[in-house]
Amino acid sequence: MTDPSPPVRLSARLRDVRGSAIRDLLALTARPDVISLAGGLPGTDLLPRDRVAAALATAAADPAAVQYGETAGLRRLREVLAAVEGERLGRPLAAADVVVTSGSQQALDLVARATLDPGDPVVVEDPAYVGALQVFQAAGAALHAVPVDGGGMAVDVLAARLAAGLRPALVHTVSSFHNPTGATLAPERRAALAGLADRYGFLVVEDDPYGRLAFDGRAPVPVAAHGSRVVRLGSASKVLAPALRVGWLTGPAPLLAAVERLKQCTDLCGSTLAQSVAADLLADTPWFTAHLAALRAALRDRATALTDAVRTHFGPALTWQDPSGGMFCWVTFTDGTRPADLLPGALEHGVGFVPGTAFAAGADAHGHAMRLCFASNPPSRLRTALRRLAAAGGRPAVPAT
Repeated sequence: MTDPSPPVRLSARLRDVRGSAIRDLLALTARPDVISLAGGLPGTDLLPRDRVAAALATAAADPAAVQYGETAGLRRLREVLAAVEGERLGRPLAAADVVVTSGSQQALDLVARATLDPGDPVVVEDPAYVGALQVFQAAGAALHAVPVDGGGMAVDVLAARLAAGLRPALVHTVSSFHNPTGATLAPERRAALAGLADRYGFLVVEDDPYGRLAFDGRAPVPVAAHGSRVVRLGSASKVLAPALRVGWLTGPAPLLAAVERLKQCTDLCGSTLAQSVAADLLADTPWFTAHLAALRAALRDRATALTDAVRTHFGPALTWQDPSGGMFCWVTFTDGTRPADLLPGALEHGVGFVPGTAFAAGADAHGHAMRLCFASNPPSRLRTALRRLAAAGGRPAVPAT
């Protein structure tokens, strides 16, 4: 039978964009018998569905909420976000200082399109957020990887490369509770990074969807609080609900104007209905404060359950840094095990994870590491998942407790 699909000419830039191993894994881990530690998904049981439903009913009764809106986003939401971001930065912001996007991924893509020409140097972390790699590859950027350690991006390594002549257009960092390692950029590194941006003239892209998920309730002071050459990306996906698809950015006014113009080419405007819901929830300070406290407590319990189970079933065969917030734990085998080789057997045993190689900014890196997401499952399922993972690796069974 002849293939009915005709050949289609695709752009040259697409050849450099690798697929997301995480997105591919979601199909494999969607089976009901598989406990997924793979995707960076908030636990469905932690999403405020009743409060979202109430806000949705209120919004749907407003004719303006089901109509086209401003490209930059619903003004009420931008006012709320200006207050939220201004409090984090320690300086006042206005609605005009915020552009609302369809999730922070669209914000990242628009920033790249607004600032990069093919061949422009961009600094990324290694291991890196996969979505950032895809965006910068699509823009035709020349990627320069800087390692991440327990204190976040190694800013001293970046400084040395800048002194040696590297001149990036952008430096991207997931500054708080890093995806995938869970590390948080140390305060002195934040100030140093902003200082380097001022000295060398590049823009820092501070990707911050997890900052409010600090287990101790103290969100780290943003990099943008230390300088003006920083564009901050935020998201409602991890603190409210991913399906709202509400993200935002703040930064230099010329960049915001360029992003808004490009956004007109992409979608004209986002969902006014979803933005109305987000504005309702974020503006309800007593409710949102209580919701965040409960969310952080639940995530802390899940992180503890995961790391306790890792310790029980793997002992010294794995090393990791205990999470202090966010959604991820980055673990590394010390016995030579390669998670990419372990994954097929793990899926057969009913558990999924992401091998560290999926996050490599360079070739064949992080072959002994894997990312485990603790946010998606309650403690009991996390303990079951680690028992299955140990069994897949042929490790002695440990009785359930």
